[in-house]
Formats: sequence, C-alpha cells, structure tokens
Amino acid sequence: MEKFEKLTGVAAPLDMINVDTDMIIPKQFLKTIKRSGLGVNLFDEMRYLSDGSENPDFVLNKPAYRNAEILVAGDNFGCGSSREHAPWAILDFGIRCVIAPSFADIFFNNCFKNGILPIPLPQEQVDILMKDAEKGENARMTVDLEKQEITTSDGEVIPFEVDSFRKHCLLNGLDDIGLTLEKGAAIDSFEAGAGQSRPWV
Repeated sequence: MEKFEKLTGVAAPLDMINVDTDMIIPKQFLKTIKRSGLGVNLFDEMRYLSDGSENPDFVLNKPAYRNAEILVAGDNFGCGSSREHAPWAILDFGIRCVIAPSFADIFFNNCFKNGILPIPLPQEQVDILMKDAEKGENARMTVDLEKQEITTSDGEVIPFEVDSFRKHCLLNGLDDIGLTLEKGAAIDSFEAGAGQSRPWV
C-alpha cells in the first residue's frame, strides 16, 4: 500500500448527501476481484449519459477536476452496501483523500485499509473546504497527515483528528497484510518452535 504523508492537489466538490456505495461503483462492476481498472466506472451513473458519453455537468468530467486527488463531499458518504470496490474505484481514479461531515462505518474502515484518508469534519468546516474546492484547478488544497492539518488555497488551516493506529498505518503504507509481515520474524520463530514441540502437526 502506498504511504500517505502529505498530499497537495486539486479538490473536487461533490455537494451531495447520502452518496451510497452503489452510486460510487454500481453493482454491475463488482464481478472483478482486482483493485485496478475500476476508476473509469467511478460514479458511473452520474458520470455518463445513457449513450455512454460523458455527462459534461458532472464534476469529475469538468477539465478543472479530471485530475482531482481530494474529494469534498456531503454528509453520510459511503452509506449502503459494504462493497470494498467503492474505495478501490476512488483510489484507482486517483483520489487519496475524502472529506465529509460523516461517513458510513464500513466504508470509513475500508478507506484506511486501501490507503485512502477519510476525514470527518463539522459541517461548517466542510462548507469552507467545499467553497475552496469550487474555485477549480488553481485552488490546490494540502492535507498533511503528520500534522493533521488541511490548508486551503487561501492559507486557512483546519485541524483534523485521526486515530493514532490508523495514522501510523497510512504514514507507513501498512495494510492488513503489511501489518502481519511486520511480525514475520516472530511468526517464523513460532512456527519453528511449534514444529519441534509438535512434530506430528
């Protein structure tokens, strides 16, 4: 998993509440178990018209936000089913941080496991960031995980909270497998001892 330390990039404003996981990645794209290739179908039903062409009114299709790395969204983001494909699609598009007043629990947890930083903030602070994001590609936002600060394009600093263990994992690029591999020597030692004490196993 790629480390998340400090991110400076374009923030896309998605001023919608209750964006569920089926809106993020519709069910017909859940057949794959690969984490790559889903970005093209992120927000598929909003992003494309019935003939398959791009919807020019959708935020991620606008020139200013095609390379967005931060998403500022409305309340209850990621609700609905527990599909891990939702953070996979967000990450594959190139978004590494989602800011919203609140998140659905399972989606929130899945973000950390996939190298995405979800930041819940009070509505009034999200409103500030939403307005900043609406300025377009010249208004670049900075998210500093080490300092736990978001800096707007105007230099306003907004602090945020994050669980210390999850912060450690993101800063060091550790998913569940990476955390297990950190204990590789202890696991090998246990296996060697177990083999000697219980040779019949």
